[in-house]
Amino acid sequence: MTGLNQQLQARKQAAIPNGIGITCDFYAERALNAELWDVEGRRYIDFAAGIAVANTGHRHPRIVQAIRAQLDAFTHTAFQVAPYGSYVELAERINHLTPGSHPKKTAFFTTGAEALENAIKIARAATGRTGVIAFSGAFHGRTFMGMALTGKVAPYKQDFGPLPAEVYHIPFPSALDGVTVQDTLKALDLLFKADIPPQRVAAIVIEPVQGEGGFNVAPPELLQALRERCDAHGIVLIADEVQTGFARTGRMFAIEHAGVTPDLITMAKSLAGGMPLSGVCGRADLMDAAPRGSLGGTYAGNPLAIAAALAVLDVIDEEHLIARADALGTRLRHALTEHAHPRIAEIRGLGAMVAAEFRLPDGQPDPDTAASIQRRALELGLVLLTCGAYGHVIRFLFPLTIPDGLLEEGLAILKKAMSA
Repeated sequence: MTGLNQQLQARKQAAIPNGIGITCDFYAERALNAELWDVEGRRYIDFAAGIAVANTGHRHPRIVQAIRAQLDAFTHTAFQVAPYGSYVELAERINHLTPGSHPKKTAFFTTGAEALENAIKIARAATGRTGVIAFSGAFHGRTFMGMALTGKVAPYKQDFGPLPAEVYHIPFPSALDGVTVQDTLKALDLLFKADIPPQRVAAIVIEPVQGEGGFNVAPPELLQALRERCDAHGIVLIADEVQTGFARTGRMFAIEHAGVTPDLITMAKSLAGGMPLSGVCGRADLMDAAPRGSLGGTYAGNPLAIAAALAVLDVIDEEHLIARADALGTRLRHALTEHAHPRIAEIRGLGAMVAAEFRLPDGQPDPDTAASIQRRALELGLVLLTCGAYGHVIRFLFPLTIPDGLLEEGLAILKKAMSA
């Protein structure tokens, strides 16, 4: 690191707490679609997209135009004080796009963690129950309820206890670790017998594809079985689509792959193309259970972010990004298979939400190889992210708007990084 980047790094060390972990050793100055430029003018290909925030790329012209138009009108009134029609329009569109033909309602917030918190509030208010079940390897945010739901201690929960009570975890299926769908369902049934009866469970929360957990795909038979158990016991099924939503997996929402309709869906990240916006959409009767004034927030549903989200939905539709996610994912899988690193134990995912897991010859996780490839790729101008319980998985989250030539250039860098 040299020059301006080095100067900013020194200032960062003095001004910003160590608890904020940073992947890249450069400081961004500008971005466009799937490219970043640092403060010294060096160009990087972005296979991270702000952690799945920029499905529609950095500074898409339609989104920039929408934000500028809203900026000329007003930037904030607080929807709970002086409402605006764009919030209503976006809620209508989300209600239409989410799975299921039943009546739905949507509330907007700011972050994914905030959406999860409010989904739990809604489920508890609707059922009169308090228990919540989540999964090992899950990530649901850094707030206290988000940490409680998250199935990974370090770094998310370490040193921050005690956490909210009545949150339980069961194993997420993993072929590499020998955990089957039946194992997961047996653990759920045992939980009902040993720790909390189903009549006290308000909600089961699951990511259709785990994000931070390693891009582990929930098998359709698991999601279908959870739907059946939730129906049998009056439990709210919550699909956390914060990272998987908005065309990333080759569907608007990942749970559509399983043909399962959840009761509530949480969303954020690519919903607003880089602007802070999240939402909870679900059955109208459940959404109406929370008392008047109990949902919302000062910045919840900010008009600039709402304007951006409406443009995002237009871009996804007009540029056929759902189909493009499948095409891009196929090309990525082919590249990973063709230039397979000997430590790759599995390539998995849906659509353009793809990951490669690295393991040692004895089957143990191999975070060192994943970190080495990530580091070498960054030196060559490609931004990658790791994930997984041990940091032994590389995940690929390039914008769905990435030009074909730029994708091939990035894949060529990836090949070099894996060869090194």
